[in-house]
Amino acid sequence: MGRNRRKKPARLAEKLIRIRTEIGVSQTGMIRQLGVDELSQSHISAFELGAREPSLIVLLTYARLAGVAMELLVDDGLDLPKRLPRLSKRVRN
Repeated sequence: MGRNRRKKPARLAEKLIRIRTEIGVSQTGMIRQLGVDELSQSHISAFELGAREPSLIVLLTYARLAGVAMELLVDDGLDLPKRLPRLSKRVRN
């Protein structure tokens, strides 16, 4: 295997921020939403600054909270929908 660094999604941080803000929670509140006790506010902050990438399990949970495919989070060529499906359902219920 090569020693090249793996390419990181350039837009991941902005997408994670959008999901959290549309849910309407603080970074600490996002930890509760994700249900991952090992995370701290500094982890969420680092994800949103692009300084650190979340684990696959955390990314999957973000995607499920928003009601989107995980691919939408990691593919820079894809945008999140204007209205996040999971959040739209919450508003209607």
